[in-house]
Amino acid sequence: MLEDHQTAPSTTPWPAAYPQGYAVVDVETTGLARDDRIVSAAVYRLDARGEVEDHWYTMVNPERDPGPVWIHGLTSDVLEGAPLFPEIAEEFASRLDGRVLVAHNAVFDWSMIAREYARAEREAPVRQRLCTIALSKELGLPLANHKLESLAAHFGVVQQRAHHALDDARVLAEAFRPSLRAAAREGVRLPLLECRPLTEWTDRAAPRIGRQSGGYSSGGYSSGGYPSGSWRPSRKRPACPYPNPGRYEPGKQLKQGMRIAFSGDTSVERDLLEDRAVEAGLHVATSLSRLTSLLVTNDPDSGTSKVVKARQFGTPVIDEAAFGQLLRDVEPASKV
Repeated sequence: MLEDHQTAPSTTPWPAAYPQGYAVVDVETTGLARDDRIVSAAVYRLDARGEVEDHWYTMVNPERDPGPVWIHGLTSDVLEGAPLFPEIAEEFASRLDGRVLVAHNAVFDWSMIAREYARAEREAPVRQRLCTIALSKELGLPLANHKLESLAAHFGVVQQRAHHALDDARVLAEAFRPSLRAAAREGVRLPLLECRPLTEWTDRAAPRIGRQSGGYSSGGYSSGGYPSGSWRPSRKRPACPYPNPGRYEPGKQLKQGMRIAFSGDTSVERDLLEDRAVEAGLHVATSLSRLTSLLVTNDPDSGTSKVVKARQFGTPVIDEAAFGQLLRDVEPASKV
């Protein structure tokens, strides 16, 4: 039974704009790359006020090497008899349907789930997600870092099996409920992001069971033990054929050749968003410099290196939704 830590009084008016239900999710995976797979998943379903309705857990046979056994504890022998993702996809979907997906570093869990459904030629029934890291920032919680264990300790929640999907989901559900009620009490706007399911998938070659994957390298994790913003492998793209016309001017069109940098969580999977930019004739920059035309971020107040440099250089900053609108009508440029 969940304890109610630091919750608002039951008489607190509840914001009408808040979601009607949540699915607190944790997935453990074979690694952090595009082709890695889910090995276990757990969902705690919560009502509008964060009260637990039920919970569910399953292991998943990834049909390949399980990756960092020393983290999630699931060996090839244990996973051999587990169901394949297509076999649990319907049940998983029923747990997510009509709810906001809640996770700690939600872009990672959502990306892994969306990819698994795309492989199964289905769509995950998720339209919005909420990252508890972003929510803790909105609430101004006095946390030393953004580890799940730090958030749990703040609310007096005890972890029993770190990196076990069911226990991580339980811990997050216990920490999310008082966070949600604090947000309601203080009139905080929830940091909800749109989820757009993948509709196509092409598998690349992946290590099979018996061959060790290099997925969870020490460099792929933040100090909190969760995937950092650098976990996504960079993609080699052809050189942009257009010269850089300079900085974006607010209120005007984007122009082919402009250097665009991205920072932080995005509702559209980052690879897809970058593909759209390249198709429009823009140059996707992996870092930010004085030559960068525009920074796209949904969290302009974050302390990421790109946001900090954008402030220093005076680089224009817009959010993902505004960028999506601008992509509809990019001014053409002449090739070099």
